Parts: sequence; structure tokens; C-alpha cells
Amino acid sequence: MNQPFSERVIELDRVSVYQNENLILANVSLSVSKGEFVYLIGRTGSGKSSLLKTIYAELPMRNGTARVVGYDLRRILYDDVPFLRRKLGIVFQDFQLLTDRSVNENLLFVMRATGWKDKRQMQKRLMEVLAKSSLGNKGNKMPHQLSGGEQQRVAIARALVNDPEIILADEPTGNLDPESSEGIISLLTDISRTGRAVVVATHNYGLIDKYPARMLMCENGKVIPATSLPG
Repeated sequence: MNQPFSERVIELDRVSVYQNENLILANVSLSVSKGEFVYLIGRTGSGKSSLLKTIYAELPMRNGTARVVGYDLRRILYDDVPFLRRKLGIVFQDFQLLTDRSVNENLLFVMRATGWKDKRQMQKRLMEVLAKSSLGNKGNKMPHQLSGGEQQRVAIARALVNDPEIILADEPTGNLDPESSEGIISLLTDISRTGRAVVVATHNYGLIDKYPARMLMCENGKVIPATSLPG
């Protein structure tokens, strides 16, 4: 069923995705609504990461139209990009945690960097996102003391700090064992049920069998709806 336009938090229309001068994806049209979970599938190098980078304004728009959480990506000013990203939570394959700081300090660093001031509110939010990510007793641990799955949960907690409208996860299970991978997708599925849109780029098709959702496939320079997994 089509969602009303007001519910759409990502809307791309005839967008081309470039890396430098190389055309990666052409004529991309798609929309994602609040509370929707979407898989972005395709082989390595098919353009999944480049599409996510376009959505969070790492790669500039050249043609077509795109609106993400109310921002026009063709016209967004450089100074407004940080404000766009505060409405997005971005999760990477390699966690990108600060290895010399505890879990708590990783999260507090993001809060301070994005304008939080009130220490009581910061501590309250810290406890909330750790609880949501099943990390309630891990706040004083250093990243190297955590398993890969726990480190990715910290990355998800960090992504939730500013109460984003969208979570973009780029191969979030790429460095994890099967059990940890399933836990991460289950967590992201739960997050989508809170009204956030979640877009997961992955080629871990076994997880999609267990946690089915709408699929978009990057293939031959296009993004197309996928009704079944590649053989």
C-alpha cells in the first residue's frame, strides 16, 4: 500500500549517483516511509554504499531530485549537512568506535559534538540508548573488551543518540559471526517498529530469509524492486 507523501522520509526521483566522475547508478527513483524496514541488496561494488552516501550527503547530487527528512539534497548548503545528519543514524561495517574511550565516552563524545549541554539529560539519554541496544551493563567497557556483536550494538546505540528519523546501516553484519549478525538485524527490526525508517545494505541473504522485508536491488547500474533473492 502506498504511504502518504507526508510519511515518506526518503524520496529520490531520477537521481544519478557518481563517485568522482564515474557514474555508479542511473535514474534512481525510490521512497522509504516512517517505520519501514528496507534491504538494499546486490553484489559488492554494485553501488549500495554509494547510494547510502548520496542519501546522507557524502556524495553530491548532480541531477534528479531528492528529499531526505525534509532536506532538498540538490540545494542543501554545506553548513546544513550536519543538521541533516543529526536526523540520520549511520552504522558502518567496521563499527568506527573511538578505541581509546569507553562505551559511555563514545556516546558522550557524539552528544557533545552535536550540541548537547545538560549533563543530566546526557546521562539519561545515554542510559536509554544503551538499554535499547541491550548494553545496559557495558558502559564502562573499552571497545577491545567487547565482542564484535557488542561493538556493533554500541555503534547502533551511538546512531540512536539524537533520536534520528532514519537509520542507514552499511553492511552492519559484514564482520560478525552468524549468531551476532542475527542479533543485529533483530535489533534493527525492533528499531523500525518504533517509527524510524531503517535501510540496511547487505549481501547476507540468509538473514533476509529470517527477517523478510522490502528489498531494493542494485544491479547493472540501476536500483530495482526485488521480489526474490538472487539465486
